[in-house]
Amino acid sequence: MRERLEAYFCFTEHGTNWRTEILAGVTTFITMAYIIFVNPSILSQAGMPLAAVTAATCLCAAFGSILMGLMANYPLALAPGMGLNAYFTYTVVKGMGVPWQTALGAVFVSGVIFLLLTFTGIRQLLLASIPDQLHSAVAGGIGLFIAFIGLRNAGIIVPSGATTVTLGNLRAPTAALAVFGILLIAVLQTFRVKASVLIGVLGTMLLGIVVHQVHWDPHAFSLSALHATAFHLDVRAALHLNAFEIIFVFLFVDLFDNIGTLVAVADRAGLIEEGYTIPRLTRIFFADATSTVVGSLAGTSTVTSYIESAAGVAVGGRTGVTAITTGLLFVVALFVAPLVGAIPTFATAPALILVGALMLVGVGKIEWSNPLVAIPSFLTLVMIPLTYSIATGLSFGLIAFAVLELISGNGKRKNWLLYTLAALFVLRLIYLAHG
Repeated sequence: MRERLEAYFCFTEHGTNWRTEILAGVTTFITMAYIIFVNPSILSQAGMPLAAVTAATCLCAAFGSILMGLMANYPLALAPGMGLNAYFTYTVVKGMGVPWQTALGAVFVSGVIFLLLTFTGIRQLLLASIPDQLHSAVAGGIGLFIAFIGLRNAGIIVPSGATTVTLGNLRAPTAALAVFGILLIAVLQTFRVKASVLIGVLGTMLLGIVVHQVHWDPHAFSLSALHATAFHLDVRAALHLNAFEIIFVFLFVDLFDNIGTLVAVADRAGLIEEGYTIPRLTRIFFADATSTVVGSLAGTSTVTSYIESAAGVAVGGRTGVTAITTGLLFVVALFVAPLVGAIPTFATAPALILVGALMLVGVGKIEWSNPLVAIPSFLTLVMIPLTYSIATGLSFGLIAFAVLELISGNGKRKNWLLYTLAALFVLRLIYLAHG
């Protein structure tokens, strides 16, 4: 049996073994375990029950990671995506007034469309029409967006009538604790500590307990808590709602996030073949899309691949066993997850801020000397946080890219889908101007 499993996961071809793969899976889990705390903290602000979202987060991370490992044989771990959970809560539910059940319906629809795009090949066509640098701009813009949310939640920045935002009172206990959390995570990352974000969240909470800023009201937990969100999605309302924008953002950001993570991790693991092709790409996309569908059914925002998978690859992970190990650890976490109820926003805010900073790593790949790429990238990067809308940032970036490409005479027939999306975004902006 052991030999058959090793043959299935291609241990010999990848020069790996069980010990290395399991260690890699544990490493990946440690680096991304903060999502167990941060995702419920964000989605609970949309009115979703905390215990249910916590259970859904662990369940979907386990399902997605194990499915990726079994189907695609890649060391890619999945979980509810950062940035997309913020969009779900702060833009869709709080900003647009959409019930969280309807927002979950939109996530479900985006997952189904993702599956259809995967099987028809349109997903690959869309990717081919957009420069890689614009992917980096989207990731960077989302990073600035969630960092801004973290700074606001911490009270480090506050609203100002004169300057829109200004520095908050850093002597306030919660703001001071958040600053401590930022410094703690930053120091740990400087020393390459794998679990820096997780340790930072827990360390900040511990200090909060010491100075009496944490008020814990523990509750008994069982898997029945999941019933509060499972199958509560409202697909009919999502379809009747003018939800094109919502569904598109869930779809488009997940598309960029998944392919960017996939390329980065696969390249680092040496899994990209000649001609820059990625083996078993359809299986990878299928696992990602299926996990999003399951996530919406369980009660969480879009599930996507995590760049923290690179931590597991760095210690030798090369096969799906790494992802499966990570998934099994999320199953274990499911039974201790109710402790997340003790995590206050000042403890999770530093995670948002510094995870946002890490999402800016790809901005250096943008060809800033080329206006055809630099201007759309810049607009995407700054408009996402400044308009508090991923959709609007995407609108400006894609419209600018399409217009500049056509005017400069570099337009290509294969990019017809991109130009269609840009035209739809123009109509959206006109609609918002009259709204």
